[in-house]
Amino acid sequence: MSYTDVTMVRIYLTEGDRLLDRVLGHLHDTERVMGVTVFRGTAGFGRSGKVHGAGIVDIAFDLPLVVEFFDTPERVEEVLGGIEGWLGPGHVVQWPARVNA
Repeated sequence: MSYTDVTMVRIYLTEGDRLLDRVLGHLHDTERVMGVTVFRGTAGFGRSGKVHGAGIVDIAFDLPLVVEFFDTPERVEEVLGGIEGWLGPGHVVQWPARVNA
């Protein structure tokens, strides 16, 4: 089996940021990266310490979102250069990975 080196990226957002459509559209329509998945969390917190979560009784509209995508290391650098201005510090994590080709 052969493998291709890629970079995995996670972008941490909340629904309240209202950035999901913009980021997803950019990754899919403009950049056409190899793969994207969006996860909706049930609870989470970041640098601010504010917990974003859903209670059993109510539906929260400020839940955590994780946009995960991968592509070649070179493409990831190009893609992130186009969206970094939309995101605050500490919202992007990346690491090397391999995908079977």
